[in-house]
Amino acid sequence: MGPVPAFRQIDVFTAVPLRGNPLAVVHDADDWSDEQMAQFANWTNLSETTFLQQPTDPRADYRVRIFTIAGELPFAGHPTIGSAHAWREAGGIPKAEGRIVQECGVGLVEVSYAERLAFAAPPLLRSGPVEPERLRSIGDALGLTPDHILDAAWIDNGPGWIGLEIDGAAHVLALDPDPTRMRGLKVGVLGRHDDSGPDGVEVEVRAFYSDGRDAGEDPVTGSLNAGMAQWLVGEGRLPERYVARQGTALGRDGRVHVHTTDGRIWVGGDAVTVLTGSVAV
Repeated sequence: MGPVPAFRQIDVFTAVPLRGNPLAVVHDADDWSDEQMAQFANWTNLSETTFLQQPTDPRADYRVRIFTIAGELPFAGHPTIGSAHAWREAGGIPKAEGRIVQECGVGLVEVSYAERLAFAAPPLLRSGPVEPERLRSIGDALGLTPDHILDAAWIDNGPGWIGLEIDGAAHVLALDPDPTRMRGLKVGVLGRHDDSGPDGVEVEVRAFYSDGRDAGEDPVTGSLNAGMAQWLVGEGRLPERYVARQGTALGRDGRVHVHTTDGRIWVGGDAVTVLTGSVAV
């Protein structure tokens, strides 16, 4: 396989270790086969593992391959923030000052690092209303009646998310999905805090997923928050700058910072390195 690659485990969407969403990052993975990457990602048993490689597009600073325990994703948000953090920490110098260009399955994704790391939300691969039968299935799986659901839309930017806005942050935190009924669904749920929201947080978000083997909850999810912002900011139902909290129900305390600049939505967060080492496989 060549030289032993460096390894980092990053906590993403938090400045406090163990409060965000962990990401495994393997550096210098150009010689890794698809099978080796999939096997290693399955072994880490994290929601995502990324593999940094030399870019194939001359405009990019690096290429990233993003794997879950079940397969590869064309794009995901917390792996983008975490990979950019790891790449910079390992000595990466971007071609353009203040802006990193990441190459991944959906193409080129810009990552800024002026205030904190933030990626430009990629175009949605699917948008628009959710089919009534599918929406009923989601409501049944989450224990929601139609009067609790304010709106729903496809917000798929790679992972396959459907977004729901429901009636309040407290109701988001009280959700207790049926794991059997969640099979085959990837659903993000957002609810607004009232004036007593913590530390300037405007909305509470939770992300429920099924990977074909299990149904579970993701602690803090950049791709979902990007899709939510494209949908709800785009319709004027959320402000152009806001903070989302995610992971509360799992004992985490993630913060996702969303802002709009020149018509582009940016999704940002802090990241901190928790583990460093090397991969011996």
